[in-house]
Formats: sequence, structure tokens, C-alpha cells
Amino acid sequence: MIKISPSVLASDFSRLGEEAVKMEKSGADMLHLDVMDGHFVPNISFGAPVITPLRNKTSLFFDVHLMISDPLRYARDFAKAGADMITFHFESDSDPSATLDEIHSLGCKAGIAIKPATPAEAVIPFIDRADMILVMTVEPGFGGQSFMEDTMPKVRLIRDAALKAGKDLDIQVDGGINDKTACTAAKAGANVLVAGSAVFRSENPAGTIATLRKNAEVNFVG
Repeated sequence: MIKISPSVLASDFSRLGEEAVKMEKSGADMLHLDVMDGHFVPNISFGAPVITPLRNKTSLFFDVHLMISDPLRYARDFAKAGADMITFHFESDSDPSATLDEIHSLGCKAGIAIKPATPAEAVIPFIDRADMILVMTVEPGFGGQSFMEDTMPKVRLIRDAALKAGKDLDIQVDGGINDKTACTAAKAGANVLVAGSAVFRSENPAGTIATLRKNAEVNFVG
């Protein structure tokens, strides 16, 4: 099943609650919340205190992407803030196995993300325990970058490994997603598409989400 997760990094932060409601009304499946600490990645975005009041504005599934150095330490804060899915980076300082266990113990779904330079083989051992694998299609930490098509073989490798294991795994791609790259990602086996600028800066976000979904559905190779 194709899922569209608009990234609030491209939203108007002065109207974050309204922006979230707009995405819900526009047919989004999730809301992608990029948490950046200024250490794991150069930029700083927001933390749990911003997510807590946002939770009261929408019933959308909160897809929280932790681009932080120590996700194990802070997972509980984001679970309390209202996260439904917490995705952390394999490249962070936290032990992946312990972090997966902690997130699940908090009642959230758990995902593992990898940067463009990290091989797919790094996360394949966790396929049976992760709810989602996120393959970054840009360098994490900045919005508005171009889609890196050379990351697609990693998506395909992870999808094939999941199929071999009999796991119905969500594979997410994040960065540079538009109506064309949605097709490319879906052909490689991605079924969860994070879209920032394409959706939030669209004059018709509902139409944009529908187009992304349709393009991905007709091209998806699972």
C-alpha cells in the first residue's frame, strides 16, 4: 500500500497546526516530522515540545524522523509527545538493537534510516524487527535537495530481502520526491513517500498527494 507522508520541514512553521490540518484534509496518510539536533546534522529544527501541542490538532499518523545523535536517550520524550512511528538513524551513536527495543516498548512503531552513503546491508539484519526502513534520497538535514537516483538499488535490495524473509515491510524514501521521482522510487520497491516542497508549496495539495499516490501505485514493484 502506497503511503504519502508530507514533511513539515517545508511547511509554514508560524502556522504549523493549520498546516497539519490541511494535510489531513488533503488525504495524507502520515505527517513526517523531521527532528534535527544541530549535531548529527548541521541544522536544528524542533523537538518534542513542538510535537506535543501539534498532536492535539490532528489525528494524522505522526511519522517522527530523528536526525539526532542519541535517539535511545530521547525516544521516550517523542513517544510521550504523540509519535506513532519513531525512525532513528543507523549512523547515530545509539545501539540499533537497543533503540528498536526501546521504541517498541514505548508502544510506537520503529524505523531505521540510512544516509545515502550507508549500504543497505547495514540494516538488512534488522528487517525482521523494524516496522520500516528509510532510505534517504538526499543528504539529511536540509530541505529542497535533488533526488539521488543512485540510492534506488539500495531500496530494491532491501525490498528483495524483505520479500525473501516474508516480511511485509514499509520502505520509505525521503528527499526530492515529486510526481516523477515517485515513479522511480516505487519501481525500486518503496511504498512510503516523504514529500516536502512538492506538497506544502502546491496550490492544490490534495491534487498533488493524489498524483503522487497514483504515480507510485501504477509503478510499484513489490
